[in-house]
Amino acid sequence: MKILLAQTSFLGDVILSTPVISGIKKIYPEAVCWMMTTPLSAALVIRDPLLAGVLIDDKKEKKAGLTGLLKMKRQIKDMAFDRVYSLHRSHRTALLLWLSRIPLRIGFADAKLNFLYHETRKRNPKDHDVIRNLSLLSGEAPLRSLDSELRLYSPEYDELGDDTKQMLPNRGAYVVLVPGSVWKTKMWHWEGYREVAKFMLKKGYNIVLLGAKVDRNVNTKVSQGLKIINLTGKTNIADAMYVIKHSKLVVCNDSMALHLASAFKIPNVAIFCATSPEFGFSPWKNNAIVVEKKDLECKPCQRHGGKICPTGTEACMKELSHVDVIYAAEKLLKIQ
Repeated sequence: MKILLAQTSFLGDVILSTPVISGIKKIYPEAVCWMMTTPLSAALVIRDPLLAGVLIDDKKEKKAGLTGLLKMKRQIKDMAFDRVYSLHRSHRTALLLWLSRIPLRIGFADAKLNFLYHETRKRNPKDHDVIRNLSLLSGEAPLRSLDSELRLYSPEYDELGDDTKQMLPNRGAYVVLVPGSVWKTKMWHWEGYREVAKFMLKKGYNIVLLGAKVDRNVNTKVSQGLKIINLTGKTNIADAMYVIKHSKLVVCNDSMALHLASAFKIPNVAIFCATSPEFGFSPWKNNAIVVEKKDLECKPCQRHGGKICPTGTEACMKELSHVDVIYAAEKLLKIQ
C-alpha cells in the first residue's frame, strides 16, 4: 500500500505532525509512506527513515493559483497513492486531494470542504497539537498505542553551510537565543533578550543568535556591542536543526525553535506573549519552562498571534521582566 501524509502548514506545525509518520508505519508496517509539505518544511522531514520520499507543494510560488494546483494534482495522481491522510485543513488541500482521485481520503471533521474526504476524524481542541494530529489515525488504532515522540533527524556536520561551520562553537558549549517570530505580537521585546545575553555572557556561556533574514534588525539590536555569534540570515532550516540539537539551552518565543528544542530534548525557556500554551503548542515532553505575563485581560488575543497589538499597549511583550526569563534559564542550566 502506498500512503501519502499531507501537511503544508507552518514549520512548527510540521514538527508537531511527525509522530503521525511513525503512527502510520505502526498500523501499516509494510506500507510505503510519502509526505507532502512545503519547500521550507521539507528539510525537517527529508531525513526521516520511515519516509520513502517527500513531495514538495510550493503553493505560494511555483504551484500557486489554479495552474499550480492542477500541476500539483497531476504530480500526485501520477504517483498512484492508495490513501491519503490530510493533517492540513484548508480548502486548497481538500480540493487538491479530491482532484488527485486518491481512492481513500481521510481528513479532519473540522477541515474546510470536509465533504471531499471519504472519512473524517474528530480532534479535541483542548488537546496538545501532537495528540490532535494523532487523532487522524484514531479510526485505525487507539491513540494510547501510538508513539507520540517528535521525530526530527539533524544533518551531519559536513552538511552544514560554511558560515555555520566557521562560526559555531563546540557542541554543548553555547546557549541559543531566537528573538524573532513571523508574528510581531509573539516577540518578546529585544531589550529583554539583550539582558539575557549579557547575563549569560557574564556566566561564561557562548551565545548563538538564530533567525531568518527578516530578523536581522531585531537581532542586531540584541547583539550590538556584545561578543555574540550572530548567525541570523546565515543558516537554513537544516543548519538551525543542527545548531539547536547541539546547544545547552534554547531561549525563544512561541515559534519553531520551541518545537525544535522539544524534538531534540534541549532545555528550553519558552516565552509566550500574545498567545497561550493552552492552545496546544507548548513544549512537548521536554525539560522546559514557560514564561509569560499573566493576568492580562487582553491575553491571549489571537490563536496564532498577530502583526499589531489590538490594544496598542504591547503589554504582553514589554511588561514581562527579563529577571523572570533569567531565573527560568538558570534553573534549567543548574539541573543539567
